[in-house]
Amino acid sequence: MADVAERAGVSTSTVSRTLRGLSTVSPEVRARVEKAARELNFAVSRQAASLVTGRTGTVAVLVPTLNSWFMGAALSSLAPLLRAAGMQLNVYEIPDLAERTAFFEHLPARRNADALLVFSFDLTDEETARLDDLDMPVIYVSQHVQGRPSVYVDDVAGALHGTRHLLNLGHRRIAFVQTAGASGFSFSSDERLLGYQQALTEAGVPLDDDLVVSTRVGDKRAAAEVLGMLLSLREPPTAVFAEQDELAVALIWNLRRTQVAVPERISVLGFDDQPLADWFDLSTVAQSPSDMGREAGELALKLIDDPEADHVRHVVLPTYVIPRATTAPVARSRARDEGERTGGPAPGE
Repeated sequence: MADVAERAGVSTSTVSRTLRGLSTVSPEVRARVEKAARELNFAVSRQAASLVTGRTGTVAVLVPTLNSWFMGAALSSLAPLLRAAGMQLNVYEIPDLAERTAFFEHLPARRNADALLVFSFDLTDEETARLDDLDMPVIYVSQHVQGRPSVYVDDVAGALHGTRHLLNLGHRRIAFVQTAGASGFSFSSDERLLGYQQALTEAGVPLDDDLVVSTRVGDKRAAAEVLGMLLSLREPPTAVFAEQDELAVALIWNLRRTQVAVPERISVLGFDDQPLADWFDLSTVAQSPSDMGREAGELALKLIDDPEADHVRHVVLPTYVIPRATTAPVARSRARDEGERTGGPAPGE
């Protein structure tokens, strides 16, 4: 820093203020300092700076996996935001129980970050309490943790609107397919199921436990077994609401493989609006992980600058129903049959 100051003809404190981006430096002086720093290939030592400021210049992210569309989209918007603010991104991926135990035992982020973002992680009460003890802001992303800063979508409302979309098309036998086997990763299953149930109840459609089933994502055989269960019911569904787009696509693949037309025989609705939803022309409930990552980063920066300020601590992002080619009105004759079975009029009557 002394070398940069000598070449630019300023004091070392001016170099420090310039490289920290403070507004107290004039544009002319800033240009000279930055030119000198470039010529000398000078880089700020974050370790040295942290001794003065008490900050690391880093935001840590805790995720159960990086192998997901959601995580990639969220981090791709978070990283440039932090970079523009002069912050680095440090990602902790915890894919198994051993690494999870080690992380919460040692809490490496305590010494290496100014804030921690916890993405879609299904934490125990003990793990949440451990994070509460960190001397830094902790923001929960894609999940609502009571009493703590959170950035998330209203999964109940999203699923309610998605189910209403199917109801408005005349469907009354609507199945809900949940994910299973996603240990440690929070998909908001309970909230989406609740939204589905609320929409049926407000429409006067009785809840049927036989229409709520679980399966594994990425397992064609498991998806086929679920469809076998639903299509073997005495009154099979005319529509299926899948908790994720990947699951919806697996169901569509199996339906078309067995010559069950989509949407003529069964409508299929997903949740997420992943890129594959557009490729498969899948009707879905859209959320934006890019917006979620950006909002989480902005909230983290605000809390780092002033943890006690009266910031908005909960950011709820919207969802949207995107109708495409996999949902359609139920056939008139079938709608009439459903009305007779449920004791009410056929949709539209």
